[in-house]
Amino acid sequence: MIINDKSGSSKTSQQTRHSHGLEQFCSTLEERPGLAILDLAGASQATVTFLTSYGHRLYSDDFLHQLEHTFGHGNFYENQANPALTGPFLDAALDFQPGEFDGALVWDTLQFMSGPLLEAMVKKLHRIMRPGASLLAFFHAEERVETIPTYYYRISDHRTILLVPRGTRKPAQFFNNRSLEKLFHDFESVKFFLTRDHLREVIVRR
Repeated sequence: MIINDKSGSSKTSQQTRHSHGLEQFCSTLEERPGLAILDLAGASQATVTFLTSYGHRLYSDDFLHQLEHTFGHGNFYENQANPALTGPFLDAALDFQPGEFDGALVWDTLQFMSGPLLEAMVKKLHRIMRPGASLLAFFHAEERVETIPTYYYRISDHRTILLVPRGTRKPAQFFNNRSLEKLFHDFESVKFFLTRDHLREVIVRR
């Protein structure tokens, strides 16, 4: 599924940053054409153009919007422990066939999920990715921070990301290398890149 770009932001509000994690992720794109890539930042023309230029297929959804729509009425994180909300959400989220994707651009979405819901989503990602597939995720690296900026992530080239601001949000918890290794324990490998702007870029290999 490819949805419309709903960011509605002008080019003047965009920021750019170089990403070693994205560069590592893109190094797998040249191996063979026709890969299926999942993008949880919502579809954008920039990302579509970049990935289809390699001959790949892109499936996109704005996952943070899905979280807000389901759990945002009241206490966002307390709602994530409500079975009446989490049950239907888990039934519908990432509803793909096992081994359907060769790569997943998860961006920062996992740091806004807590407890069993987070663990269930990581298991779903593991299930829908093929062996050898790569996953790219971002986690804020400052331990004592109340809120962090959120963005729409768009790919400009193999190592440059366009960031379109979409406000701030409190993270569910602080993730360090050890907690991330535990979170992705079912995967084959986890690799970290710590950036100057307090971001932990993570490449996970299925």
